[in-house]
Amino acid sequence: METVRVGIIGTGGISHVHVKQLREINTAQIVAVADPSLENRKQLIGKFNLEQIDEFNDHQDMLETIPMDAVLICSPHTLHYQQVVDSIQHGCHVLIEKPMACTLDEAEQLIELAKKAKRVLQVSYQRHFEPSFLYIREALSKGTIGKLTSVTASLYQDWKHLTTGTWRQNPSLSGGGMLMDSGSHIVDVLLWTTGLKPLEVECKLEKHKTHVELDSFTTIRFENNVVAGLNIVGNAPCWHETYVFCGENGAIFYDNGKIVLRRLGNEAIIHELPPQTNNSDKSFIDAILGITEVKVPGEFAKEVVALTEQIYRAAGYQAITSVK
Repeated sequence: METVRVGIIGTGGISHVHVKQLREINTAQIVAVADPSLENRKQLIGKFNLEQIDEFNDHQDMLETIPMDAVLICSPHTLHYQQVVDSIQHGCHVLIEKPMACTLDEAEQLIELAKKAKRVLQVSYQRHFEPSFLYIREALSKGTIGKLTSVTASLYQDWKHLTTGTWRQNPSLSGGGMLMDSGSHIVDVLLWTTGLKPLEVECKLEKHKTHVELDSFTTIRFENNVVAGLNIVGNAPCWHETYVFCGENGAIFYDNGKIVLRRLGNEAIIHELPPQTNNSDKSFIDAILGITEVKVPGEFAKEVVALTEQIYRAAGYQAITSVK
C-alpha cells in the first residue's frame, strides 16, 4: 500500500484539524465524508477544496459504496462504538476522536474486534505528540524530580457557553459532560505521563442547571502512594490548563504550554521546547504503512475510559452508554 484512502465520519469542528493534517501527508488521500448535517459537510468540503470527493448522509452508505483503507471518526461520543464496529467490519483501520468509547466494556470489545481483524485502532489524544508533554513524561521517567509524590491537573474552559444548544449538552449523544469531553485529554495526561494505576477515587460534580456535569473535582490515589487532584471546570470564562508534578527532589510546572522546573533552593529553569514534528494523523497513517508502531493504541485509551467511568461512579453519576 502506497497511499492510504481515508473516509471521515463526522464533519464538525475537530474534523477540520484532522483534514488539515491529513492533507499535509503525501501518503494519505481523503476519498469521502459522511455526516447527517449537510451544512457541516459543505463547510468542510468548501474550506479544503474537496469538491472531488464523495459525501454521504449515513456512514454505512459510505462504507458500503466507497473503497477505503481507513476511517477517521469525529462524531458525537455515544456514536463512536457502533461506528468503529462498522468500520472495522468493512476492513478499515480506525483513528477515533476521544473518548474511545463511553464505557470500559465497550472499549474492551473494540480492542478485541480490531485485534481479530488485524486493524490499527488509534485514539486521537493530541498531547502525546506535543513537546511539552513529551518532556514531562520523559522527565518523570528519568527521575528528574525524584520519586513522584503528587500531581495537580486543572482545566478551565468556557465549555458551558461554547456548547449550549449543541450535542455536547445532550446526554444521549455526549455520554457525559465536560469530564467526558475536554476533560478526557486531562485524564489522558495523568495516566500517560505518570504511567501509574489509579487505586482510589473520590469526586464531586456540579451541573449548574444543565443536563450534564460542568465541573468535577476529583481526588485520586495512585499506586506508589502518589496522590492527585483532577479539576475539570466547564463553567469558566476562558481556557486555562495547568499541571504541577511534585517529586521528592523538585517539581515541574506546566502553565498553558510553558514548562518550568523547580528544585528546592535553586533558580527556576524555564525550558525551551523543540517544535512539534508529529501528530495523531501522521502517526496513524505511518502505523498503517508499518513505518511506526501505533502511538496511542486502544489498549492505552481504554484506561482513560476506565478511570473516567470510575470517577463518574464515585460521584454517583451514571454515564450514558453508546448508541448501538
